[in-house]
Amino acid sequence: MYVCMCHAVTEDQVKKAIDEGASTPRQIARGCKAGTDCGSCVRRIQGLLGEHGARPCPTARLAARLGLAEPEFQGAPAPAAPAAPIAPVVAPAVAPLRAA
Repeated sequence: MYVCMCHAVTEDQVKKAIDEGASTPRQIARGCKAGTDCGSCVRRIQGLLGEHGARPCPTARLAARLGLAEPEFQGAPAPAAPAAPIAPVVAPAVAPLRAA
């Protein structure tokens, strides 16, 4: 499965980079360029890092929140509670301009 469509990087390539010692999205990007273009794959990369026990904050919590594998180390913080919904912003009414 592709993780990064911009650079055609697969999940296996990201996992290989993690196995070779990469522990942050930036280190993954140095090796295969995943996450350096549109950025939509960065969350998945963080999730994969969390699945493999890498600990760049907050990937372990993100992996747990996304329902990915539990971190394999002790002392992991509990997932944060979901944020409260944000109320919509309503623009104030503006009176129409009058012709002079």
